[in-house]
Amino acid sequence: MLKNLLAHPLTRGLDIDDPRCSELRRSLILKKCFLRQIYLEWYEAIAALLPLDKNPVLELGSGGGFFSDFIPEVITSEIFYSLHVNVVLDGSHLPFVGGSLGGIVMTDVLHHLPRPRQFFTEASQCVRSGGLMIMIEPWVTPWSRLVYSKLHHEPFQPEATEWTFPQRGPLSGANSALPWIIFDRDRTRFEREFPEWQIYAIKPFMPFRYLLSGGVSLRSLMPGWSFSLWRNFENLLRPWMKSLAMFALIVLVKD
Repeated sequence: MLKNLLAHPLTRGLDIDDPRCSELRRSLILKKCFLRQIYLEWYEAIAALLPLDKNPVLELGSGGGFFSDFIPEVITSEIFYSLHVNVVLDGSHLPFVGGSLGGIVMTDVLHHLPRPRQFFTEASQCVRSGGLMIMIEPWVTPWSRLVYSKLHHEPFQPEATEWTFPQRGPLSGANSALPWIIFDRDRTRFEREFPEWQIYAIKPFMPFRYLLSGGVSLRSLMPGWSFSLWRNFENLLRPWMKSLAMFALIVLVKD
C-alpha cells in the first residue's frame, strides 16, 4: 500500500526490463532536483578516484545515468541498446584487449549481475595492473535492512548462501544485498578467489538522502533546496554509518 501510494506516476506499472525504462529513468534523475544532486555527488566521488593516465575507463550499466556528461571520455555501456551508450555488452563477457582498461566504474550495477564471479574474472583480464574498480552499491545495515525489505522494489536477500541468483530480465534480476555479501560477509572468500583484486576501501554512507529523493521509482519526499541541509545532517552521523548507511563506495585495486 505504501509503495503504491509513493510510486512516481511516470513509473507506476512500468516494465523495468523495457529498454525505454532506462531512458525514462535518466530523464527522472535529471529532472528531480534532489535526486540529481545525489548522482552528481556520486559521480564526483568516483571521478576523484580515477587514474590520470590515458588508459580508457569503462562504465558498466550506463543506461539510466549521466556519468558521460560528467566524464565525456568514459566508455559507456549497457546490456541492451540505449541512446546514451557507446557499447552494448554483458558484464560476463567484456570485449576488451587484456590489460587495456584503466578501470571499471559502475553505479547500482553489481547487484544486478547474476554471475559476479564471471564478471570479476573478465575484469581481471581487461584491467591493467594498478587499475581500479569503483562502484557505489546498496549496503546492508540494520537500518537499510528495513528500508530495502519494505520499500524497495528489487529482491533483497542478505541470507543468500550463493553469490548467484536466478537470471530474470536484465534489470529485474537482482539481489540488493549482493555487494555486502561479497565484500563484507564473504570477504575472505572473495580475497581467496580473486587475489589479484585488493579491497582498497569500503565507505558506507547516505542513510537518508536517497530514500528522501524517492529514487527513480518513488515520488520525491523533499524539495531540492533542502539537499545541503540533509547532507550536513548525514555528515554528523558518520560515526554510526555501520548501522545506518544504505549505500557504500567500494574501491578495488588490481595487482
